[in-house]
Amino acid sequence: MEIDEVELQIEEENDEAPLVEFDISVSPADPTLELLADKVGKKDIIVPFYQRKYVWKIEQASKLIESFLMGLPVPQVFLYVNEEDQLEIIDGQQRIMSVKYFFEGYFGEAGPDGRRQIFRLKGLAERSDYNGKTFEELSLRDQRRLRNTSLRAIHIKQLKPSTRNDSVFHIFERLNTGGTQLKPQEIRNAVYRGRIVDALRDLNNNPKWFKILGTKSPDKNQKDIEIILRLFALFEIWPQYEKPMLKYLNEQMAKYREFSDQRAEKFKRRFAEVVSLVADNLEKPFRPTRVINAAMLEGVMIALLEDSSITADQLKARYAVLEADDTFTKYLRGATTDTITVRERIKRAKEVLGHGAS
Repeated sequence: MEIDEVELQIEEENDEAPLVEFDISVSPADPTLELLADKVGKKDIIVPFYQRKYVWKIEQASKLIESFLMGLPVPQVFLYVNEEDQLEIIDGQQRIMSVKYFFEGYFGEAGPDGRRQIFRLKGLAERSDYNGKTFEELSLRDQRRLRNTSLRAIHIKQLKPSTRNDSVFHIFERLNTGGTQLKPQEIRNAVYRGRIVDALRDLNNNPKWFKILGTKSPDKNQKDIEIILRLFALFEIWPQYEKPMLKYLNEQMAKYREFSDQRAEKFKRRFAEVVSLVADNLEKPFRPTRVINAAMLEGVMIALLEDSSITADQLKARYAVLEADDTFTKYLRGATTDTITVRERIKRAKEVLGHGAS
């Protein structure tokens, strides 16, 4: 059964914008609509797993087809050349798939019953000659015009070797202009694909983790998964952290995309143990205000992840001390992702939770 996604409420953090340096090649192409549809069918052009589903209504798709038939300009699409030399649609999924569907004669994919809706142009002006027609019902001249119409496509490729491993992240971030833009963790899943994507998703699918976050199901923007990535990225190596956080998380997800070393295995085991410890012993934790404070969660969770000797009773008593600790709380405000702030916050949390320091 598919779980409805919710939106996780987290205090907004001010993270320094990373310096963006692109190591890419960009080349234009003008494929015909027939060629684009053919390439989708042959999986030379793909809608990658991280993209949201086709969401256009038949009226929107119909107006796009009419624009092509009338010779009106249509925005260009952006395609990323992946390691298999496939073209992944960064921006333009709705346009490309609408064209494919119209050539096929059916709108959208098959439903649960295996049936597909006949694609008749709909919602056009009453006097339009195209209203109500399928591709096969167009005149041969219009069919030919539509097949031979070009759509500007921009091909983007990461150059090898790359001096930076996050340039493609920023390509997705800036060029994905669909109705609902991809969020940072969704983009990471695209750019740094590997076993880590499924591993983080599996760790996130924990009812006690949802209890800590105050939700009942995954966050629709994957902010919950991003928090887990942040914990893993800092676990046992937080003294190496350097701001900005966005860049640091990109680098860590790229470096550990196979998620198969000893630290990853230890993190998976300890994460489940710590989530149970916190969920069973703290009531609505990590909320100095009414919503989750990611900085506070990070400090406490890292301290617990790295110290398996802390008992339930110790956690209850020392967490209350940490909440009131002036040294700790000053690192929960302002530039919470600053290098020194992150390091000192974790250090103080470890001191109080691990030793009951005052």
